Formats: sequence, structure tokens, C-alpha cells
Amino acid sequence: MNYSITTSSYFDVAAKKLAKKYPSFKDDLVNFGKSLLENPKQGTELAPGIRKIRMAIKSKGKGKSGGARVITYNFITHEMDGEIVLLLIYDKEDASTAKVNVLKEIIKEEGYPIQ
Repeated sequence: MNYSITTSSYFDVAAKKLAKKYPSFKDDLVNFGKSLLENPKQGTELAPGIRKIRMAIKSKGKGKSGGARVITYNFITHEMDGEIVLLLIYDKEDASTAKVNVLKEIIKEEGYPIQ
């Protein structure tokens, strides 16, 4: 299956803040995207199609466990195509997890189909 990656407005705002705080963030995000395309089902499933994935931030020096958390939403767009939406990203130091009902509201608000 072929996947494409898009971002939500919530992700864009949070990623911009992290990029200012951590010099390696942009490269780390590119590497994360490549990894995600290779294995879209990595991480922990929070609800159908919604996953929480650990992302290392090299300039933090703590590996994946102390890096960022990326919440993704995967859905099928056509018979052989899918889309991965990067819904949220947050620094592990700032929050521990995101509530599923809040994530579903973001999915609706952004106009993506809910599974």
C-alpha cells in the first residue's frame, strides 16, 4: 500500500515551537517521516487508526524515550492508497499522553474521515 503524509494545523504549530527549541528537530522529523512510510503501524495504537509513536530528538540527547511523541491518524483513501496524518507532536517533558476523545475531535475539526 502507498501512503502519503500530511500534517494538521495543531501539529504545524507545535512542530514550529519544537524546531525553535531543538536545533536537530527538522532533521529528526525528516528521519521520522521516512521511518513512518516504511512502517505506518509502528507505535502504540490508542484507538482504531490513531497511534502514538516515540520520536528521538538528537539535540535533547535522551533517545526515543525522552524525545517527542507524535500522534498519527492512518486511514485508507483509495483501494491501494492511504494517508497518514500527523495530528499532534509534543515534548515528553511537557505532557505524558493525549486523550482519545480530544484526538477524535481534532480529526473531525480537521475534516478527516473517522473510522
